[in-house]
Amino acid sequence: MSEIHPAYYAAKQRYEALLARRNTKARFYNGIYDRWRDPVLTREHIPPEWKYDLDRETNPYFMERLGVNAAFNAGAVELDGKFYLVARVEGADRKSFFAVAESRTGVDGFRFREKPVELPDTCPDETNVYDMRLTKHADGYIYGVFCSESKDKESPDLSAAVAAAGIVRTKDLKNWERLPNLVTKQSPQQRNVTLLPEFVNGQYAFYTRPMDGFIETGSGGGIGFGLCPDITHAVIEEERITSQRRYHTITESKNGAGAVPIKTEKGWLHIAHGVRATAAGLRYVIYTFATALEDPARVIAEPGGYLIAPLGPERVGDVSNVVFTNGAIAREDGSVYIYYAASDTRLHVATTTIPRLLDYTFHTPPDALRSADCVRQRCGLIDRNRALLEASPEGCRPLDSCPKGAALWNPATL
Repeated sequence: MSEIHPAYYAAKQRYEALLARRNTKARFYNGIYDRWRDPVLTREHIPPEWKYDLDRETNPYFMERLGVNAAFNAGAVELDGKFYLVARVEGADRKSFFAVAESRTGVDGFRFREKPVELPDTCPDETNVYDMRLTKHADGYIYGVFCSESKDKESPDLSAAVAAAGIVRTKDLKNWERLPNLVTKQSPQQRNVTLLPEFVNGQYAFYTRPMDGFIETGSGGGIGFGLCPDITHAVIEEERITSQRRYHTITESKNGAGAVPIKTEKGWLHIAHGVRATAAGLRYVIYTFATALEDPARVIAEPGGYLIAPLGPERVGDVSNVVFTNGAIAREDGSVYIYYAASDTRLHVATTTIPRLLDYTFHTPPDALRSADCVRQRCGLIDRNRALLEASPEGCRPLDSCPKGAALWNPATL
């Protein structure tokens, strides 16, 4: 006679204790955003029922039968006052799938729904899916745009793959309609594609990442922008480059869209990712730029350097030295929740506000592109600050009277 293995109850107790843990702001300060101490999603957030056969007879040692390696790269959306993440969950078998988690706070307590998302299986060659961006569109649907990966049949290399932008839509994050993959006439492969929340000239507007290959961008010069009249058969004839790749910058190797752009009074605010090569491999960081409201392909502000880079234990994981975002939530009160993955292993959150992000994006100096010019930029800042300190009677206040916010980060355990 079948019965539940007694070890399940201990596993369930640990799981519920993890979900009940309250998150706190880390002792990190840069004036732009707050980091939160604990990851919001890890593989430990996966319900035990997804991993174990609970039947004592068929699983006498209470082993994981379908293990989970990581939970990361989540699209994000707010519905009815709740925070929803459509996370990339990677099984121990390396296959990724999507799962919906919800929270009332946005910084902790994320609980997965009863089952993962079962996408309509309309692409027989599709092997893997991941990194969904969620757009609440003006047409009334919530669209999910994700990477659809298939084996490159023309190459004998078992690691050779083809990436396309898959599209689904829903109104409740429960029932999903699969649409044909996006077709871009100029680019043989696509990933990191986002859909703008509004029509542009009566058409659907996509930010793309033109690529010649699965990993290397090749001739792809940066983040692209293109329009299509019919999302049910989405075809982009022409891509314009917006945020460009540049030599010896954070976008030298490649860059791509991140979270769905946020509409503000000053323009569309983009939270993207940039990649550069190092002796230890590729380094991924997150950066911002803004495009014009009347022309979403035209960049009007792009601060130099990164917004978020991997820090402390965030640098360790399956793909080390990486932060990556494909989801952010901007609320009516002006607060912004940026969900970013660390080293393809776990998901963190940083919180800020629209005014802070706009101030950072529009008033941080652009990359000066040359060391000599960058040092002149910094020396100019130092000179202005010295003059201000010398002219200010408060410039010589003792340090113990200064605000305590600028403390070093005390990293969380993984």
